[in-house]
Amino acid sequence: MVAFVSLAAVLLLLGALWQRLRAAARDLDRFGEAAIRLARGEAAELSIGGRGAAARFAERFNAMAAALAEREALIFQAGLAGAGSARSAMPLDVASLARGAQARRVLEADLRAAIAGGQFELHFQPLFDLSTSRIGSFEALLRWRHPTRGIVSPADFLPIAEESGLIVEIGGWSLREACAHAAAWPEHIRVAVNVSPLQVRHPALAETVLQALAASRLDPSRLELEVTEAALAEGPEASNALQRLQALGVRIALDDFGTGPTSLTCLQEFPFDRIKIDRSFIHQLLTRPGATAVLRAITGLAGALGMETTAEGVEESDQLAELRRHGCSSVQGYLFSRPIAPRDVLALLADEDSDRMARAG
Repeated sequence: MVAFVSLAAVLLLLGALWQRLRAAARDLDRFGEAAIRLARGEAAELSIGGRGAAARFAERFNAMAAALAEREALIFQAGLAGAGSARSAMPLDVASLARGAQARRVLEADLRAAIAGGQFELHFQPLFDLSTSRIGSFEALLRWRHPTRGIVSPADFLPIAEESGLIVEIGGWSLREACAHAAAWPEHIRVAVNVSPLQVRHPALAETVLQALAASRLDPSRLELEVTEAALAEGPEASNALQRLQALGVRIALDDFGTGPTSLTCLQEFPFDRIKIDRSFIHQLLTRPGATAVLRAITGLAGALGMETTAEGVEESDQLAELRRHGCSSVQGYLFSRPIAPRDVLALLADEDSDRMARAG
């Protein structure tokens, strides 16, 4: 009972302290993006009272940001210390927390600059239809080409974009860009775009999608929005918004199927056009006992519900053979193609047509 109370106390304390950390991070916004840039040593790009004054301001800002982050880290650590034995089980490095908070602020400022400076780009990975042995669609994958860091992994910046709300603007750009590219492809090729939970619950989602379709003149049936279980967990408003888009012809896919606790419930509650089986399951397909039986159950259930199935992360020919044998609709992965630049999409499709003609001849 004591252990349970201590754990509950720690969880409540963590929640309260997390809110304080977020509030402290928001306080830094008073200084604006210009101050962030100064703190990163870019004083030469700005003229605030001359070079010397800018340097002094940057020094003061750095000191303030570090002190604020360290103060919150100390509060966090002190709170955990009051949780008794849990303190020894959860050692904290205050300096690391302070550095992490400061790095997050810098990355968020860089994201804002990336939006303004056009640093994002899309790459496309094909999905191969197993019934026709042809490419049926491409998934648009976001890339950030940072001017000094190079390509930044989506795993590093998407969580911050989501938390800061910047994902709405970034996601809108992705939709417009993906539709514009797809409009130049053959009419039987669709494009899939990932939509975050924050975008799904944003009231302007439908308007953003319709504007992207209108600007590109892309038929709605050629656009597929990929959402996760987390998006549908936001409540009936999210589901209703997706259904309205689906009624206009836009396809909706459930991404990362099998990773969440309510995957089957999602299939009952929303009429998806496609479910994408997560790569973590595909990687264990040939080694985990019972995996093929689960695959057969997934494809059978999807077929009964009128949904297509796509296996993500296919890298081996033996995996492909199992997926084909158990009725998977399409596959995606390095076995067929890595994500490619937009300029290479038409060349890939042309090569595919040439190969088909050669085989027919």
